[in-house]
Amino acid sequence: MKNYLVEFIGTFFLVAAIGLTGNPLAIGAMLMVMVYFGGHISGAHYNPAVTLAILMRGKIKANEAIIYMVIQILGATAGAFFCMIMKGGHTFAPAPMAGINILKPLIAEMVFTFALASVVLNVATHSKTAGNSFYGLAIGFTVLASAFCVGGISGGAFNPAVGIGPILVDTINGGDSMKNIWIYIVGPFAGAAIAAIVFKVINPEE
Repeated sequence: MKNYLVEFIGTFFLVAAIGLTGNPLAIGAMLMVMVYFGGHISGAHYNPAVTLAILMRGKIKANEAIIYMVIQILGATAGAFFCMIMKGGHTFAPAPMAGINILKPLIAEMVFTFALASVVLNVATHSKTAGNSFYGLAIGFTVLASAFCVGGISGGAFNPAVGIGPILVDTINGGDSMKNIWIYIVGPFAGAAIAAIVFKVINPEE
């Protein structure tokens, strides 16, 4: 049970940082500290796409992975509600650049979630990096850099929970962001799955 609570808390604060600041530095820093906070308890996934990659890596069982994903989405939804309260009823949700070819944000989410999942797999699950003290910094900086690179193109979620939770809250509040939800499900999950496959190819001994 404690691992599920940690996943909820970590995802809550990640989404809170996104919704309250929109600043890649704050978002990356929050993710970093939350990874250090919960890494030794739950693995600090805070992201259904990362959980998928770790499932494909064989480091989590399927039934537990499903629970992780549900808890992460609940944490993200709670974080989005918190932001709405703090911002006087205003909601937020990731959204692609207006007028852009929809394939561009989809590819951006896929490519940079691939980067995130690849970093997680190599710094947090590889036997040769076991027990390192830099994994949180590496993961946080990956999200920070990714948000600077393509945040303006795709909305910079790289995380289905970050897409689903805020979009659900925005929709309940009368917003129209539901039309974009598929981008933040398909792109990140595809990128994470490819990362898991590539990890196995370049690390056959693992």
